[in-house]
Amino acid sequence: MTVAIVPSQEDAASHEDAASADATADTAALIAEDARDFGVYARTGGWAFGLKVARSVRPGGQSAGETPKVSAKEFAELAGCSADRVMRYYKAWDKAADDGMVPHFEALSPGMDVELPDADVWLSYYTARSSALTQRGEAITQAAEAEGIRPTKALEVAENPTALRAAILADPGTAEAARKALMDRLDEDPALRTELVRDIVRTDDLKKAVAAESKAGDRVDYVRQIVEKGQVKTPAGQMIDAPAELREEAERHLSLIDELDDGEESGEWAREAYDTVRDLVAQTVQSDPELRVQERRAKFYSSLQKATKVFEELTFDDVDDIDDIYEDDMVKRLEDLQQAIGACISALQTAMPVRPEADQDARA
Repeated sequence: MTVAIVPSQEDAASHEDAASADATADTAALIAEDARDFGVYARTGGWAFGLKVARSVRPGGQSAGETPKVSAKEFAELAGCSADRVMRYYKAWDKAADDGMVPHFEALSPGMDVELPDADVWLSYYTARSSALTQRGEAITQAAEAEGIRPTKALEVAENPTALRAAILADPGTAEAARKALMDRLDEDPALRTELVRDIVRTDDLKKAVAAESKAGDRVDYVRQIVEKGQVKTPAGQMIDAPAELREEAERHLSLIDELDDGEESGEWAREAYDTVRDLVAQTVQSDPELRVQERRAKFYSSLQKATKVFEELTFDDVDDIDDIYEDDMVKRLEDLQQAIGACISALQTAMPVRPEADQDARA
């Protein structure tokens, strides 16, 4: 007869303690392994994973029979990720190898360890987005590097135009950054410039705003010319030397405009400066008898030139039957104009014997 031997309580407790100790040791080993892997990544960043790709994926040009390494596709299947992701690590390592930062693929074999560069350097070679591999992506990457930001940020924005639109609509700071970027791009992108102009022309509010800004700009230029060139244009179109008082006043107003913050409205300041300067110009003309006569002469010539141009265009060459366009008041208006012109001619003819030099000056 077989007798079963029941283990003592001491033996059972001993087994439980041993099992618990083994579990604790296994857990500690797992934690230590995670810590080591974390330490490697903390020191080297993406280089740690780039090395795994570089030493396990065969380089281009090598067949399966020449090396124990596997293709990027096979490696991706083993890793449970896409081949594109593997190739991004592959190409980053390839660029770094060309720069002498790491060994070339041919010098590496599966399981081999090498000294890796610092983690921060990895970002100079690796891009987390496949769009960076295209011509468009390369241009975005270069622009991002020129601005001193990570290319991945710029590429992410470029891949999400709807998100960019939402940020522009919601945030004034983002909208301002977008506006400045567009202005910087206009010189090298005629098509974009044309489209922006068309958008402005098609929008009434924008057309009015552009007209207002253009007017303000012209007024500022008028004041600036007085300060920089020391000359001013009179209402009749004469260019005269600006008196010291006029230049000082123009300089004072211009300094106020130049001190305005970016984005601050300059229209009211420009109007005030322009009106003040124009009043001083008018006073300058009126206070100088000779200049006042020259101004009247210039104004008369300006009006005469405009009237001459209008009458030169006033013909019936393109009219088949004059009866079709005839109106009762046409002849009356022309007769009134004829009388006014006759009065001007008579007045000038009367003045000719008295001031022949005036006529010579006028003809000159």
